[in-house]
Amino acid sequence: MATTLRPGAPRATRLRHYLSVRDMTAEETLGVLDLARELKTGHARREDRPRLAGRTLAMIFQKPSLRTRVSFEAGMTQLGGHAIYLGPEDIRLGQRETTEDIAIVLARMSDLIMARVFGHEIVEELARHSTVPVINGLSDREHPCQALGDVLTILERKGRVKGVKLVFVGDGNNVANSLLLIGGLLGMSVTVACPDGYEPPADILAEARALAQASGAVVDATSDLDDACRGADVLYTDVWASMGQEAEKADRARAFQAFKIDARLLALAAPDAIVMHCLPAHYGEEIDYAVSRTPNSALFDQAENRLHAQKALMVMLAGPN
Repeated sequence: MATTLRPGAPRATRLRHYLSVRDMTAEETLGVLDLARELKTGHARREDRPRLAGRTLAMIFQKPSLRTRVSFEAGMTQLGGHAIYLGPEDIRLGQRETTEDIAIVLARMSDLIMARVFGHEIVEELARHSTVPVINGLSDREHPCQALGDVLTILERKGRVKGVKLVFVGDGNNVANSLLLIGGLLGMSVTVACPDGYEPPADILAEARALAQASGAVVDATSDLDDACRGADVLYTDVWASMGQEAEKADRARAFQAFKIDARLLALAAPDAIVMHCLPAHYGEEIDYAVSRTPNSALFDQAENRLHAQKALMVMLAGPN
């Protein structure tokens, strides 16, 4: 007699989600990055293995994206699987159908769910009701997949992550939050340099500092831009106004006018400092175009590394064939 799983019933295998950097230990995170490097090397040699053959990834998008969609979709193809794009009008989360029902239905039809959303509570609710792994492709609180790709890039350029000094020039947004947490987890010092009033959330800073105490890193937020950037190994920035903050654009442009990565700021950093940006970039605002095209720039390395880091993450969560 056939057995029917009730809605929300767990599978026989251990269910893991990746909603936050904190959902993996330091050892697991480094393991994913090691696998990412292996997969990247194999792809460069045209030796991709179908590790996720027959598997399907359901991709939920409330926000449009170039890198998130292409990296996950291409990643599943390279791993022998298939990805389905579900745009804002396909689902209309919480309007046409409840998040709970969407999670249950997609879990019955796919092996992984990735969601790029506004509110972090949406990915949390999807994970609560899904019987397959849920990946946070971006939420207003964290961007953990971006952080994985970024650390992979730093490892490639610097040969290490522990002891690296990264300065994030911009507001305490989702990217900054995940960098603070992954820095604290892996022993990379992270400082967010921003105008007063634009610091990361207090609970994120507290959590990152607790992790850093154990790993030997230092995490901080400051309005002293020049002091923060002196001797930095990595200068990282993001747009001044994220998606959903369009009404604040003019105010933010005034507040962040001095907080940009240009030749003057790069000269304060270490001679071999790398420049990073999660893209898309607004050249002439948070970063000068000329700096983005110097040998110091790692902008497009980190964009590509989203692909390989996420492939490794999906293999870890879904399990290889």
